[in-house]
This record gives sequence, C-alpha cells and structure tokens, in this order.
Amino acid sequence: MEVPFLDLKTPHREIWPEVLPVLEDAFKNAAFIGGPQVAGFEKEFAEFCGMEHCASVNSGTDALHLAFRALGIGPGDEVITVPHTFIATTEAISLAGAKPVFVDIEPKTCTIDPGKIEAAITPQTKGIVPVHLYGQCADMDPILDIAKKRKLAVIEDAAQAHGATYKGRLAGSMGHAGAFSFYPGKNLGAAGEGGAVVATDKAVVDRVRQLRDHGQAQKYYHDVEGVNARMDALQAIVLRPKLKRLSDWNKARARAAEYYNKRFAGSQRIGVVHKPEHNFHIYHLYVVFVDNRDTVATELGKRGIGTGLHYPLPLHLQKAYASMGHKQGDFPVTERVASRLLSLPMFPTITDEQLAHVADSLLEIAGQ
Repeated sequence: MEVPFLDLKTPHREIWPEVLPVLEDAFKNAAFIGGPQVAGFEKEFAEFCGMEHCASVNSGTDALHLAFRALGIGPGDEVITVPHTFIATTEAISLAGAKPVFVDIEPKTCTIDPGKIEAAITPQTKGIVPVHLYGQCADMDPILDIAKKRKLAVIEDAAQAHGATYKGRLAGSMGHAGAFSFYPGKNLGAAGEGGAVVATDKAVVDRVRQLRDHGQAQKYYHDVEGVNARMDALQAIVLRPKLKRLSDWNKARARAAEYYNKRFAGSQRIGVVHKPEHNFHIYHLYVVFVDNRDTVATELGKRGIGTGLHYPLPLHLQKAYASMGHKQGDFPVTERVASRLLSLPMFPTITDEQLAHVADSLLEIAGQ
C-alpha cells in the first residue's frame, strides 16, 4: 500500500469548483496584486486568529522579517529563539539586521524551554521568538511573563500552527505579533508562496503594510525603505475557500494523530511528542523519535510509506551560522531530538487503512 507523506492534490480538487469562477474573474479584470480578494482574505484570517488586524505578505519569512521591523527590532539588537526550527526563523532576524541568540528546547514538546530564556538575555535583547512547532503552541505563559518583566517583544512564529490553541488562546494572538506561512505544505497552504502578520496593535499591522509595499505611505511617496512583499490576489483566491475548511481539516488531522498515539503508546522504542492537555494540536506534522532513524525511514520507504525529517541538522551546527561559534553539545536536547526524529504521513484525508499500514510497519521495523 502506498501512503504519501503529504497529499496536496485532494484538497485542491475539492476547492476547484469554488476557485475557478473567481480565478476567471481575476484574469478577466487583470486583478492580480492586492484588491478585494486580498483584503477579504486578510479580514477572514484575522477573524480566524481571533484578531482585529492582519497584513498579508508573500511568505512566512517576510511575515517574521517585517514583524520584527514593525516592532522596531533592527541592527544591534538580539532576538532569542531556538536552533530546532526551519532556518526562516533566524533568516528573518538577520534580515531585520538583528542577531539570533539560541536557547535549547523542552525534551517532551520540542518547543522553546522557558527556563533557559533568562540566562540568554543581555542589554541588547529586544525580542523572543517562540516557535509553535509541528502544530502546537510553545509554553506561552512563562514566556509572556519574562517578556513583560524585561520589556521585550514577543513575536510568535506560528508558521506551523494555524488554528492551534494554548489554554484557549489562538496561536498568533498572544504576543505582540504573530507570523504565519502559507507555503503549500502547511495546514493552510497557498498555490505558491504566502504569509501574514496578525497583531492587536493596528499600528504594527499598518507598519507591515507600508514595509511590504516599498515603504510607501502613498504611491511613489516613500517614508522608509521597504521591500516588495505583497501577496498576489491569486494566492488569496486559493486561500479563502481553504480557510473555510481549515477547522475541519485540523480536526481530521487530530483524529489521525489520536490513532497514531494509541498505537505507539506502549512502545519502548518509539517516542512521540508530548501534547499538554491545555493545547489543541493541529498536527502540521506527526513526529516520532526512533533509534537508527535513517534505517527506519529507508525500510518504511520500501513499504511505500513516505516520511520527512524536520529538522535533522540543528541551526547552531549549520555552516550558515559557523560564525556564531557554537559546537556539538551546546544544545543537547535539540541535538538528541535531531538525531532521532522522523515525520510520518499526516494529512486530513489519510484513511484508516493507511494509518494502520504506517503504524503496523513502524512497530515491526523499529520494534515494540
């Protein structure tokens, strides 16, 4: 039986009848940049996140980058985050002119360890970026307490957490800004690149709107240097019908994860990411931890099962950050996780038969 790691085709077939007439209208009117489709999506996504204000951009990387700039983070500043994330998190810090500073993760949830943050704060620290990883939120209350006490900005990297909650609060709504990605593989994915920034403070979102459009206050009048980071209307046309289905899709992922959890609960050789009771996990990824990870992945592949690695080489050990001077052993929890992680097939339409094939195969290959 074939079980793909991700199924992007089925949801697009589902929304196509709804997308086609709107797409035809956009082509008929040459309405490709901004306009009512983008404005409509921004309003709807803000509401989905429980927020009043949203600015769409052309990628999750620029969502973070422009959120930093809108909050006044720039050259000479430091921003605390984790080495267990995609490089876009730290690229965005560097793009804003600031310096990323790493702290280790919690072993059970793989999100930032709040107990490590205070020791990393210096007079140059301006912000904290908790990464809501795999589809669940970081432990936000202690992070927000530290930020309030130290007068630091909190920018949530919610690229993998559209609709996830922490103690009833939605991802992206707890800090000074929340940044999302709509890369096609996300739970809410565009037909290309896309991203968004949400915030309670309208001034932050207005600043992002200005920065995404070359720093223009009005056409050809530039108050600051910005970038070209606008969302195109074609992405909004695809995202709007998907957004209406997202809550149901997230629940379907959670049901699939519940099956995996039950199957692996008694295993001594397969570890799973802990989900605190107060979290609603949207399972962008379902990650397990096994010894001999590469061998296990190869054997699963022989049985037609797709897998992924998120993320096998921590950022502090990447060549891109060699100048930071980190070495093996600096962040032991991250390094341990990175050597054992394996992402299993996870998508809303995965069938009971596919789930059973994955679980049966992994238990047989990795051992009970």
